[in-house]
Amino acid sequence: MYFNKPLDDLKNSLKQLPGVGEKTAQRFALFLLHQDKERTLDLADTIKTAVEIHSFCDKCNILTDSNPCTICEDMSRDKTLLCVVENTYDVYLIEATGEYKGYYFVLNNLLSPMEGIGIKEIHLPELLQRAADPEVEELILALNPSTEGETTIDLIAAETAPFNKRVTRLSTGLPFGGNIEYSNTLTLSNAIKRRYTI
Repeated sequence: MYFNKPLDDLKNSLKQLPGVGEKTAQRFALFLLHQDKERTLDLADTIKTAVEIHSFCDKCNILTDSNPCTICEDMSRDKTLLCVVENTYDVYLIEATGEYKGYYFVLNNLLSPMEGIGIKEIHLPELLQRAADPEVEELILALNPSTEGETTIDLIAAETAPFNKRVTRLSTGLPFGGNIEYSNTLTLSNAIKRRYTI
């Protein structure tokens, strides 16, 4: 399909969204341009505002509109628990279970040397600093059971071993190659409750 340059640029930008391929990006681009201009420009303004006001929490790396984030600021949470997740969306999923009351650390990547994602990209030095806190007694590694997730779990377990903390991971209901994002609340709640020591 022939797209002029501005439309082609829009299509290519939309392809950066997860799960959006060539044809879906074309449909989205044409849909946006077929809408009333005000509606589409309002959407663009909403995206711009959200991008401008959000940044990563200095303490846990969650995407937030306040720094520190509201979770890190909540003194009623359990200081002995630190849950390590891949991204901010995983935090929302775990919070929705109502099962976990501790704090979080967001890696924002999983270890993948082939893609150039190493220890700096997963914020390992910052995580080790948090894990060394005497108040932290347990690290819960709530990472996807994929090849990258398993590699990241192994690295974190090895690097935190000198701290003599309990290191656990999520249990039943998350098959290898699965994704936390696609787990229902009950499955994820059970995985948290039945976590086991690495």
